[in-house]
Amino acid sequence: MEIKAIRGFNDILPSEIGKWQFVERTAREVFEGFGFSEIRIPVLERTELFARGIGESTDIVEKEMYTFLDRSGHSLTLRPEATASIARAYLEHQLYCFDPVAKLYFIGPMFRYERPQKGRYRQFYQIDAEVFGVGNPMVDAEVILMLMHFLRRVGLERLELHINSLGCRKCRPRYREDLRNFLEKKSFQLCEDCQRRLKMNPLRIFDCKVETCQEAIGEAPRVIDFLCEECQLHFDKVKEYLQMVGLDYLVNPKMVRGLDYYTRTAFEVISYHLGAQNAVTGGGRYDHLFKEIGGPDIPGIGFAVGMERLISLLPREENAQPRPHLFIAALSGEAQKEAYRLVNQFHLEGIWAELDYEGKSLKSQMRRADKLRARYVLILGDEEIKKGKAVLRDMENHTQEEIPISELLKIIKEKIAHLKEQHKKLTL
Repeated sequence: MEIKAIRGFNDILPSEIGKWQFVERTAREVFEGFGFSEIRIPVLERTELFARGIGESTDIVEKEMYTFLDRSGHSLTLRPEATASIARAYLEHQLYCFDPVAKLYFIGPMFRYERPQKGRYRQFYQIDAEVFGVGNPMVDAEVILMLMHFLRRVGLERLELHINSLGCRKCRPRYREDLRNFLEKKSFQLCEDCQRRLKMNPLRIFDCKVETCQEAIGEAPRVIDFLCEECQLHFDKVKEYLQMVGLDYLVNPKMVRGLDYYTRTAFEVISYHLGAQNAVTGGGRYDHLFKEIGGPDIPGIGFAVGMERLISLLPREENAQPRPHLFIAALSGEAQKEAYRLVNQFHLEGIWAELDYEGKSLKSQMRRADKLRARYVLILGDEEIKKGKAVLRDMENHTQEEIPISELLKIIKEKIAHLKEQHKKLTL
């Protein structure tokens, strides 16, 4: 029987990997330009970290985590999100001793047992960015600016920034109680999950996509009408700083975040790619997460970008499969030996070169070079080796020239550098 991948766990094939690398490379360039450092966290954590950090009443903890007992009887969980793990690492390694302010980012897979669908899988990839140790609303605006800059750098346009304030532990209980009282009168409209959410955490009902639930919350109380003086001041400052850096935004009173640790600032970015509305990413402030997982009271803010969703929205030109710089078509046994020497010389210089190992006909080799979409083809036979010159064909411009074999490496390097410079100018 043929063994296939587990449902919801997908392979990323060589034809797709170019766009993934492009997104990751751009994230590193943008984030590090804002002073962020990369961190790498384990795939497995103690279940307690997510139960305490994310919230036991959330769908993630109740229904979506991959949790099991190890041989010692410890409950372990494949990470469903990165923020709690990054916060755990920050505390465990006492990163605050070096500098109380930490700017960290992470790129990697997460795991949730959800119904697989397009753009949503059981193993999925996220880009996370977090700032720990600063409660100033200036940082909220800076994190949002970095996110918008990153999304535009990867090529997304027609983006809409939505913001809201979720209040704090002083003002949110009063709002939650008013919301619960309002929704109890409409409980007959709520789905089974939202019936449960009504008792545990009624704010989660705003996340539900069921039409009757959306109708039920249509006239619901708004959290921004219940903000205490401190939360209102914080939210006003966030808006002021966003305006200072030239970011347009919409205040969306119905936008909440699905995890219990969020407080005050919440944000979401909507893309209207090809006319369809898609939430690309979201995040917010979580000033009590560290205390929930056993640490001191340290403020934090961050966001997560789902890579599958983001990559599906990329402009088509970023979807191209990587291509060799050079293909060497050898016409004889001696020429193949020389081609082997040259190919490996190129490899050691970081230039992608290919050759045919089977000694096939020139026509067959040219077909393979065309299939691989090699930019250049060097045609090499016994006569070319004797003369010390070979034909270099530009496969894109359909031109060719005779060049000295001894200068091949130098010439190809110059041509590749020129192509990179042209591409850079086109993308500026």
